[in-house]
Amino acid sequence: MFDTLSDRLGGVFDRLRGRGALKEQDVRDAMREVRIALLEADVALPVVRRFIDSVTEAAVGHAVLRSVTPGQQVVKIVNDALVEMLGGEETPSLDLNAAPPVVIMMVGLQGSGKTTSTAKLAKLLKEKQGKKVLMASLDVNRPGAQEQLRVLGEQVSVSTLPIVEGQLPVDIATRALQSAKLQAIDVLLLDTAGRLHVDQGLMDEMKAVAAISKPRETLLVVDSLTGQDAVNVAQSFAGQVDLTGVILTRMDGDARGGAALSMRAVTGKPIKFAGIGEKMDAIEPFHPGRVASRILGMGDVVSIVEKAAAAIEQEDAERMAERMAKGQFDMNDLRQQLRQMQKMGGLGALAGMMPGMKKAKAAMQQSGMDDKVLLRMDAIIGSMTPKERTKPDLLNAKRKIRIANGSGVQVQDVNKLLKMHQEMERAMKQIKKMGGLKGLGALFGKGGLGAAMPGLGGPGANAGLPGLGGGGLPSNLNDLLKK
Repeated sequence: MFDTLSDRLGGVFDRLRGRGALKEQDVRDAMREVRIALLEADVALPVVRRFIDSVTEAAVGHAVLRSVTPGQQVVKIVNDALVEMLGGEETPSLDLNAAPPVVIMMVGLQGSGKTTSTAKLAKLLKEKQGKKVLMASLDVNRPGAQEQLRVLGEQVSVSTLPIVEGQLPVDIATRALQSAKLQAIDVLLLDTAGRLHVDQGLMDEMKAVAAISKPRETLLVVDSLTGQDAVNVAQSFAGQVDLTGVILTRMDGDARGGAALSMRAVTGKPIKFAGIGEKMDAIEPFHPGRVASRILGMGDVVSIVEKAAAAIEQEDAERMAERMAKGQFDMNDLRQQLRQMQKMGGLGALAGMMPGMKKAKAAMQQSGMDDKVLLRMDAIIGSMTPKERTKPDLLNAKRKIRIANGSGVQVQDVNKLLKMHQEMERAMKQIKKMGGLKGLGALFGKGGLGAAMPGLGGPGANAGLPGLGGGGLPSNLNDLLKK
């Protein structure tokens, strides 16, 4: 979402870092460019003014301009201001400290992704926090809305309130509360009706439901692709209903990001969750600090670690560690690594969160390389026999032709995958000799993962992949891996 803004800000700060000393006018010129970048990203004008004023005041101070690295100091000030704009260092969380059932009321306009977000949140509460959840649809206006929530409930294995035709929203809320108490439900999620626009009838209905259910949390679901209109909607709801937070959907889209940057500052309500895809597990807590770091191209190592922890099973990790200790690494191991990368969001998502990998991500996009490259590599391994996967040395010319035909690629692609495997196998043996994780950097070095991928990525991929193939990773990679 923030790619365009990130590119613009990156250009501004690269010029600042390139200068040894800064004058006040240099900072003011840079802030003028930042102001234009934020406005082009559709950030609300009052928010931009406050942001630029606060950053400029701090950045033109004597301590900054006379420091050893004034450019870096300005970037830090901008980062801190971005974090504050997005809600501060602390990650907002749901307030579930009340006698069960704790009621969460979902509100928003029709088409914002409210019903889907209700199911996603229910799945998250059930699986991550171990809560017993019940969902109830109060939307009697949109045809099929109640049935949609029931189907989603089956997908995420969360109970939904049985549908009774003809009941009004207040009656459904009353029945949902009674049912939740009888079933010893921890969290009751109420999916309220939406409208195509904000009107008094919608507000009156929500107020009536709130009076009956007394929600602990009232979450406004807004579509981040609607830009400034999303901010206007949030202001309208905040003026009528006691909102406690916001859920931004479609944060993985190509919007300019202004809604996310403006929402907290305009409404005063924290962004608690972000929808990042269509799958039922594609929702995550909104971390202001991490989002700010991504916007400024600083990466998000913490999120990578969390994704890895979620994607890698404990038994698989132990098995891999045992094989690494022995210096073993066959095609089955490589296939497992490729699939874990897919679970973690794919090449683009990982590159976007790695510090210093912004240019590599851009190179991937320009070369036509996408996550299909992982599927192609998986298909090549899938076309091998079990014996060939265990002993890749068996692959002669005839076998390679068979594998290439079976996986729909060229023989040279099979050779590149085999070369990548050889480099990674060599790295595993180095790890065994070194007795630690220091050798893991070789997996990404010259001839490793990045060098094998060009040519598998589609048209134009032969141009190579700067930043992945030969030393483009951060110099502190080994230190990060040790942690």
